[in-house]
Amino acid sequence: MAIDFIIDHTCEPKRILGTDGIVERLKGEERAATIIAMFRKNGDNRPPSEMGFEFTRSTPEGEKEKKIVVVQDLLDAAAELKPLEVHCQGCPANRTGKRFGCIGFIQYPVSARGEAWLLNQLPVPDEALVWLLLKQGVEEFKYDGSSLAPMRQAGDSYFEVRGSLTRRLGEFRITNDQVFEMLFLLGHIQPPHAGVVLLFFHAIQRDLNADDIMRVSRAPQDAAARYPFRHTAEADDDRTISEFKGFLHALYIAWSLNVRLLLDV
Repeated sequence: MAIDFIIDHTCEPKRILGTDGIVERLKGEERAATIIAMFRKNGDNRPPSEMGFEFTRSTPEGEKEKKIVVVQDLLDAAAELKPLEVHCQGCPANRTGKRFGCIGFIQYPVSARGEAWLLNQLPVPDEALVWLLLKQGVEEFKYDGSSLAPMRQAGDSYFEVRGSLTRRLGEFRITNDQVFEMLFLLGHIQPPHAGVVLLFFHAIQRDLNADDIMRVSRAPQDAAARYPFRHTAEADDDRTISEFKGFLHALYIAWSLNVRLLLDV
């Protein structure tokens, strides 16, 4: 299970296979590699056409559906990506420089360190304009984090932390549930909202005057030069922190291209 994020930049692979089709094939390819490695580790040398596993998914009605998946079928589907990889070269949405670099994942369970890292990026009262924007947004849109309750109660499937992490930001407090709700549970992220989110999580500089902050709602043509992306990989980043930074970078690229960042949580 994972949070999928995709920079919604139109391209030939998406036209041919669809965004969902590409994501499904990438996940299937990764799953096939994991299953093959597990079989080989246990001394099982059967070909992928004779390897199968039980896959469970939730239906739109909330029921559990189980089916047997043959590993070779996943590999055959993934092979359809190969002739399309050439289109990723030089694509402005390819943030990783690899094939289909417009697509990324945040894996569950989300670590406690990762949630704490997000909280620690938020502005304090000394950063008055961005702090006020955050405070007003939380109050106006009534982010209370209550929609996270079912995920928190699902054992450690989604989060290491069962309860709440809280950070005081001057005269108000904000929790990890409110942060997660604000980032991932409001649907696809539109460019104007992306600019504000990038400010909140310090992905771009926020020592700006009021006019500049208002203009961030739409990325200028020289966005990369004027507002460079701030987060870089650190040696002590855990998996979740690394993937959160990747998510914010994808959001930054989507904002700079004036397209949505698609989410599947």
